[in-house]
Amino acid sequence: MRILVTGGAGFIGSHLCLSLLGQGHEVLCLDNLYSGSKCNIQPFLDHPSFELIRHDIVEPILLEVEQIYNLACPASPVHYQYNPVKTVKTNVMGTINMLGMAKRVRARILQASTSEVYGDPQVQPQTEKYWGNVNPIGLRSCYDEGKRVAETLMMDYHRQNQVDIRIARIFNTYGPQMSIDDGRVVSNLIVQALRGGPLTIYGEGAQTRSFCYVSDMVGALEQLMACEGVHRPINLGNPVESTILSLAEQIREATGSRSEIRFDPLPQDDPTRRNPDISEARRLLGWEPEVDLEEGLRWTIEYFEKLLRE
Repeated sequence: MRILVTGGAGFIGSHLCLSLLGQGHEVLCLDNLYSGSKCNIQPFLDHPSFELIRHDIVEPILLEVEQIYNLACPASPVHYQYNPVKTVKTNVMGTINMLGMAKRVRARILQASTSEVYGDPQVQPQTEKYWGNVNPIGLRSCYDEGKRVAETLMMDYHRQNQVDIRIARIFNTYGPQMSIDDGRVVSNLIVQALRGGPLTIYGEGAQTRSFCYVSDMVGALEQLMACEGVHRPINLGNPVESTILSLAEQIREATGSRSEIRFDPLPQDDPTRRNPDISEARRLLGWEPEVDLEEGLRWTIEYFEKLLRE
């Protein structure tokens, strides 16, 4: 098939592009390279079935494709809070543009949503039926509410125009191709440990996250896209919960680092617990993650060691 991946030069997007190429598809990678990087797609930039289109999805574009993975949006607080208005535009206007394309060419479209739609959840673990606890005027709302509106648009285009949609609520994902200045917890802690600096923990480190290795997440996205008749949000993530403090200690041990742990003030609206209920993904897709945190961290550390050497 001819498949469009917006944000295809980003962390998850580049892994997805490589996987789709390996299956024999023609892949159009659309990216404005704000948080994505040509380095991520360099290994297959000259592949005869791959094409990079440097474009911002906030602006309309006309393409002929059969499937659309809409992954375009900065995903770390450092990047999405740098220009919050642009983050909202990407999630709202960009999603409208991609849905308009899907409607015009009758393409199936998958929206990369996020666990952030649950905000600081008061229900554990989070099921797809939970409506969330989001601060609509906080520093994170440009991303949280932007993704919530993107989900609204997906559902309304499906109900009003019969667009064939998929919505993936992606929980914390990590692995190679994360950038050094990514701003997300796994990459931050690994880079700090390898450089020998203090490991920065916010609050007391008691807040929890659930970490999914990128190959598992890419497989889940492909399976959701292929699944017939699933026109509602589906949680995708690893249901094993870890505290941030235990993650820091695990990374320090795996890197052989002597870094001290430094405790900084907790950012505004930082979720205290984040843990997906993936019952629906298991039932509908037959999917669950296979890579455990110890193994995934080892591969991610090897990637950052190489990156820092270069």
